[in-house]
Amino acid sequence: MNIFVAPDKFRGSLEAEEVCNAIREGILLAFPEANVTTFPLADGGEGTAQILTRQSGGTQVTARVSDPLGRKIEASYGLSPDKKVAFIEMAAASGLKLLAQSERNPALTTTFGTGELISDALDKGVEKIILGIGGSATTDGGIGLAAALGYRFFDQKDKQLPHDGQSLNLINRIDTSHVDPRVYNFSIDVACDVSNPLFGQNGAAYIYGPQKGADPETVEKLDQGLQNLAKVAAITFGKDHSDVPGAGAAGGLGAGCMWFLNATLKDGISIVIGQGNVIELVKNADLVITGEGKIDEQTLSGKVVKGLADYCRKYDVPLAAVCGTLAISPGQSRDAGITYAVSVLNRPMDLETAQHEAFGLVRDATFQLVRLFFQKSRPDIS
Repeated sequence: MNIFVAPDKFRGSLEAEEVCNAIREGILLAFPEANVTTFPLADGGEGTAQILTRQSGGTQVTARVSDPLGRKIEASYGLSPDKKVAFIEMAAASGLKLLAQSERNPALTTTFGTGELISDALDKGVEKIILGIGGSATTDGGIGLAAALGYRFFDQKDKQLPHDGQSLNLINRIDTSHVDPRVYNFSIDVACDVSNPLFGQNGAAYIYGPQKGADPETVEKLDQGLQNLAKVAAITFGKDHSDVPGAGAAGGLGAGCMWFLNATLKDGISIVIGQGNVIELVKNADLVITGEGKIDEQTLSGKVVKGLADYCRKYDVPLAAVCGTLAISPGQSRDAGITYAVSVLNRPMDLETAQHEAFGLVRDATFQLVRLFFQKSRPDIS
């Protein structure tokens, strides 16, 4: 019996590989004869670059770049074995995790450090970049990244502007005359895990600004700034990307990458699956087990669980999902192609306890679901 294990991380408690190990232990407790294959997944959020690097057999390199507030830090990214592809995670340089709670303010933060990572990769001769843009601390529309690669932004008085969120409203002109020429000679796929437009009530500022430290007044100003950037960028580049699904990802970095780098936005889980032999593993499995910290309505719009469910449905393979919080209805679970979904919580507990006991909770929940599955499908197994 072949069981394929392909979960995302449980944010705050287990990395995807640790979730794999916990699920594997639970499977083998229930069914020692099972043939278990594990494959950690990500959807464009934090951990994506590391997983892609590991899948390719590549190596990690480190560069000295700017954090979201301009302070110098060491940030890592991956290189494929032939050094032609770089796997970069914007959170490594411009992520919310780099800031203390009191430092979070998307009016002041910048993606400049992410641009520096791209520049460093170009210095190493890469021809393609896969950029994961989850976990950002920024709402600058990508002007910080662009500035690191030579773009300049000017106000109505032709004064050069800083490259942060509060400058968006003031942009009157984008100068491309000093852009690093290498920008035009490589390809970039942006792995994103959301489908929000650039601005509006469902856009970057309104949906994600508050979790980055923006109060209601700042959210409104940032949204107006993103609208202004879209207007000026559409004139400069002849294209309006503001309504493309994912344009609002990472504080508008999705749209910025399309304007400044001619990037292609892709569903993050599709990129990760496409880099490995996941489809073949699904096709050959008798059961697929996945999971993430929280399964909710966002899960159904492009996260790891939904991406895997689509393939399982296509090849008629049952999919079981384990999670910390299960916040979808049975009907939504069925419609998404999830055969069985279960929270790993086995008693009332606070978040700290759940995170501390996460490995054992995932293992034990997996044990129960595997026993249920194989007792029903193989009555001879006791």
